[in-house]
Parts: sequence; C-alpha cells; structure tokens
Amino acid sequence: MTKQSARGGGPAIWALVITSVAGFMAALDNLVVTTALPSIRTDLGGALEDLEWTVNAYTLTFAVLLMFGAALGDRFGRRRLFTAGLTVFTVASAAAALSPGIGELIAARAVQGAGAAVMMPLTLTLLTAAVPAARRGMALGAFGAVTGLAVASGPLIGGSLTEHLSWQWIFWLNVPVGLALLPLARLRLKESYGPDARLDVLGTVLISAGLFGIVYGLVSTPSHGWTDGRVLTGLTAGGLLVAAFVWHGIHGKRPMLPMRLFRDRGFLGINMASLLMFLGMFGSIFLLSQFLQTIVGYSPTEAGLRMLPWTGMPMLVAPVAGYLSDRVGGRPVVVTGLALQAVGLGYFALILAPDVSYAAQLPPLIISGIGMSLYFAPAASLVMSSVRTFEQGIASGANNAMREVGGALGVAILASVFAAQGGYGSADAFVDGTVPALWIGSAAVGVGAALALLIPRRRAAAGHPARVTASGPDVVVAPVA
Repeated sequence: MTKQSARGGGPAIWALVITSVAGFMAALDNLVVTTALPSIRTDLGGALEDLEWTVNAYTLTFAVLLMFGAALGDRFGRRRLFTAGLTVFTVASAAAALSPGIGELIAARAVQGAGAAVMMPLTLTLLTAAVPAARRGMALGAFGAVTGLAVASGPLIGGSLTEHLSWQWIFWLNVPVGLALLPLARLRLKESYGPDARLDVLGTVLISAGLFGIVYGLVSTPSHGWTDGRVLTGLTAGGLLVAAFVWHGIHGKRPMLPMRLFRDRGFLGINMASLLMFLGMFGSIFLLSQFLQTIVGYSPTEAGLRMLPWTGMPMLVAPVAGYLSDRVGGRPVVVTGLALQAVGLGYFALILAPDVSYAAQLPPLIISGIGMSLYFAPAASLVMSSVRTFEQGIASGANNAMREVGGALGVAILASVFAAQGGYGSADAFVDGTVPALWIGSAAVGVGAALALLIPRRRAAAGHPARVTASGPDVVVAPVA
C-alpha cells in the first residue's frame, strides 16, 4: 500500500504543480492589465474604447470559447489540447508584449483569451484524473487557492511590473513560465479523453458572434453615438444571434448549453446573479483603477496595493463564508454578499471626488471586498446543487462563461456611461463620468441580489456528491469520483 501510494504521489504532485501554475497565469490575466491601462494609453495612445477592448478582448474570447475548449479536450485528448492552449497563450503573451500599437495589442489579447479558454477548463479534468480520490479535495483546494491568489494579486502585480519595469512585462511574465510548462506537461501529464464528447460548433459560432456584436455596439457608442449605423447594427445583429443561440439551446439535438437547465430556479438565480455581479464589479474596477492613478496620483504599484482590501479580501473571508454557507445554506450568504457589494459601489459613488483621501476610500473598499468574498464562497456549490451529477461539467462551464460575459458587458456599459457623462479632459470630468457609472454598477449588483432570492432554501451541497473549491473570481469546480 505504501509503495503504491508512493508511485501515485509523483504524477499527482506534477499534475498539481503544472495545472496550478497554468491556472495562475490564466486567472492573473483577467485583472493584471487594469492598473497598467494609464501607462498603455500614454505609450500606445488610443481612445477609451481601445482601453475597453484591451480588457474585453481577453475576457470575451475566454468566455465564449470556454465550454467549446473543454469539449475539444474531451474529444481530441485533454493533454494534447491543454498543451495546444498553453502554446497559444504563451505565443500570444509575447505578441502582446511586442505590440507596436493598440490594435495589435487588442488582437494579441483576443488570441490570449482563446488559448486560456482551451487551457483553463482542462486543468481541472487533468488534475482530477491524476489525483487519487482520497486526496482530491486537498489538491483541488490548493489549486483554488493558487487561482484565487492570482485574481487577488492581479492589480498589484500589474502595477508593480508597470512601475518598476514596463507594462510590457505583465505579458512577458507569461513567456518563460509557459515555455517551462510545455515540456513538463508533455512528459508528466497522462493523456485522457472524455466519454461521449460533443462539439457544438453552431452554438459556439452563434454565441461568439452575438456577444461580439453586442459588446462592439456598446463600446462604439461613446465615439459614434447610439444612432450610428455600426452601433445599431452591432446591437441588433448581436441580439438576434444570441436569441438564435437560445433557440438552438432549446431545440438543438446536442447544444453546448441546454436551455432546460434554466427552468431550475436555483440555476437561473445563481447564474443571473453571477452575470450581474461581474458586470458591476469588473466595470467599476476598470474605472476606479484609472481614477486612482490618473486623478488621485498614485503610482501603479500604489494603486494595486490600495485595491487589495477589495480584490484580496476573499483570501481572508472565504473560509468564514464557507463555514456560514454550511451552517445556514448558500442562498442567504450569496444574497448578503451581493447586497454588500452593491452598497460598497454606491458608497464609492457618494464619496468620489478629485481630492478624496484614501481613508475615505477604505470603508467602501472593505465593504466591497467582504461582499465579493461572501458571494464567491458558496456560489459554485449552489451552481452544482442545482443540476444532476452528469450535468455538473456543463453547469460549471456555463457559470464561468456567464461571469466572464458579465465582466465584458460591465466594462462596455460602465465605460459608455463614463464617456457620456464625463471623460479624461479634467479631474472633475473624470469624476462626473465615474459617479453615474458606479451607481449603475451598484444597481446591477443589487438586482443580482434580488435574483439570487430565486434560489430555493436548501443547503448548498445537500445531496450532491461533489467537492467544490472556491477562492476568487475564477471559481473552480470538479466532481469527486
């Protein structure tokens, strides 16, 4: 027995190291760019919509290709597709660092997101396959802590690299890590395939094109106006394509996201709440990270440090939130978390001014951080408890995708409000644009709290043989065999 355990220990440890480092990179690139935006704008130029696409190009391709990437791995080999996704992510990171202009940077970020969409979902399946069931919970917990740390430290790492080296280093950082992981993945990970793997190419095309059209229309409104032809075309065509995706999910033979799942109040409530939570949170971070540097005058590192009471709070509060959800159920914890996040954003809107002190900013940062933490801890478990065991993979992928879509829409919508009400012209103009955007972000998260009340009153994991690890915006879930 001891020899057998020893033989199994090596592959399990290697799988944990390789997948955790890959997951760290993919999660880090969600927020690492936020504190670098002012430097990117100074260096490469570009308008507000270009900064939006610098964030959204990654988030959007990551969201719409996430479930398709998992299906590709199940069908053609998880290790093979994991290394392919890692290769694309690494090469695109180098291309982003070498970008001579804002257009090239946006294109590289889109390719980065596509690589992450293939790589990220397969980290969990590879890790689950390599680790014995008795130790799987510990391994998934370590993986979740690493990816949670990436999200928490994203603004700080991005700010520190930008200030002390250059913004290009937030992308160069991925290259040596990716090059080191590629041979290790080839040598140390075992190949595996998913049972009854399915590829929904039509569904992927419909949702990808539809969401791109909607986000393109929203991002274009500040410079072209709501009545411009390209804006109306993007919003109309995007809306029709998303509607076609929904129709396909209802009537298609093997859709990537069966719409019947949304008949369950719990699945509908937690997914709509997740989308709105990320809409308010990502859009607000996009604007506030620029406010801290452009208006208040903090350096990129100082801005990243000062965001930690918000972005880093899950590392402290998530264990307490998990304990509470076990005792009272996931619904009240999620609803409370969303309500606190809405209060935090509204508080920010009330105190925001060109000369606001950090002492005045600290309460809304802490309230937002606690709210975010209370939401994240039980959210994944609520998703999994709302579906049958064989549907948990689809449910997890759908919830991840909904959060990423929410983030992309949040940046687009709140930036449009910012541009309509203010702009970069002066400190007062920046505040004039940011305040109404924060109120809309607060309202969106508040509606999410109301929708979370649709979740039935039941314990988060009751009756479902799944172990859930949650420690940040990139919540990871895997069934335990």
